Amino acid sequence: PRRPVVQVVDQESLDEMLEALKQNTDTLAVDTERASGFRYSQRAYLVQIGLAEGSIYLVDPVALDEASPGWNKLVATEINSKSWLLHAATQDIPCLTELGFSSETIIDTELAARLAGYEKVGLGSMVTELLDLELAKEHSASDWSIRPLHPSLLNYAALDVDVLHDLWAEIEKSLESQSKTQWANEEFAALQNFKPKPVAQEPWRNLPGLSRVKDQVKLKAAAALWLARDEIASESDIAPGRLIPDRSIMAAIDKVPRSKHELSQNKLFQGRASRSMLSVWWEAVEGSKNLEILPAPEHTGAIPNHKSWEKRFPEAHVRL
Repeated sequence: PRRPVVQVVDQESLDEMLEALKQNTDTLAVDTERASGFRYSQRAYLVQIGLAEGSIYLVDPVALDEASPGWNKLVATEINSKSWLLHAATQDIPCLTELGFSSETIIDTELAARLAGYEKVGLGSMVTELLDLELAKEHSASDWSIRPLHPSLLNYAALDVDVLHDLWAEIEKSLESQSKTQWANEEFAALQNFKPKPVAQEPWRNLPGLSRVKDQVKLKAAAALWLARDEIASESDIAPGRLIPDRSIMAAIDKVPRSKHELSQNKLFQGRASRSMLSVWWEAVEGSKNLEILPAPEHTGAIPNHKSWEKRFPEAHVRL
């Protein structure tokens, strides 16, 4: 990072950051790190706040929950009245909201880059193209719930906000040159209404490949295994796929087992807890015959997510 980095882990460092935020009137660069793929919850395990002129603060919610209960209300008082810079804001808004953090003015550099016509809008690609800098990528899928956080992780997190002010300055010029500033401002304002996609009534139906399954016995077994896995994952705060992956559920229902032994002999039924919790999975399968499920939803004709267009609908992707 090009600026001083302060770890906010106790009352002293919290007070230092709060004082700096009081003096600051500029837009804040904000980012978060979660433990997706490792934990069930989508809470923020690190919140990065970068001042345009000043330090980068790496706020550790885990440490502060213990060292200074109510810390987030103090931080909210200082940052909620200021404008924020984020990259791919909709990924961060839910966990920031959970902490009580919100801003009436959000500038999303990823959204702005799309409007400006850039092809690759990931943070790393944008920074390379516009700032001629390289961002480390090796920690993007790390487990941010582990404590203590390794210095290389902290360095990675700081870099993400270190570049945002400069990146926005370049994208803003591009928007202005194309007379798209007003359009961008309207899109930024719409972020105030962003709400995460609601959980489906039967989320187990999103298992990859399940839409092709019509047999009710198999569908009920899939539902029972998914629900059992989700309950354990939620209680243990562990990502469901780290117990048994989706493909194991699909392998188990390909030919629904008639006994626990038969399930144990399925070599495609894998995962860290596939054998250690075999009794749980078998009980789910055995009890699935009594499970009530809704009729399969009809195809809505909704437009597929644009992120899949390049592979699935190349002609439409070119027009997009």
